[in-house]
Amino acid sequence: MSTDLTRIRNAGWTLWDPIGLKDGAQPPEEAVDEYDSYLLQVIDMLRHGEPVEMAIDFLMEIESEHMALGPQPDARDRATETVEALQELA
Repeated sequence: MSTDLTRIRNAGWTLWDPIGLKDGAQPPEEAVDEYDSYLLQVIDMLRHGEPVEMAIDFLMEIESEHMALGPQPDARDRATETVEALQELA
């Protein structure tokens, strides 16, 4: 696995993890790639100059609508922290 993908996954699991699958220091082995497609879309958005707010809204929509978790009180904070971390990798 590339270093960038490892860092992207680390941001997703430590800062976002909307489903709450991580139990302890590491995500479950069978779910390690669970958030890859969403996080890689955020990276792509940032690389193409999309506004940070749009990337944050994207993660919030994935969580509340696509994952059907509804609005969570900490969703914006987690999405913001995740996008800020991913900006460094974009």
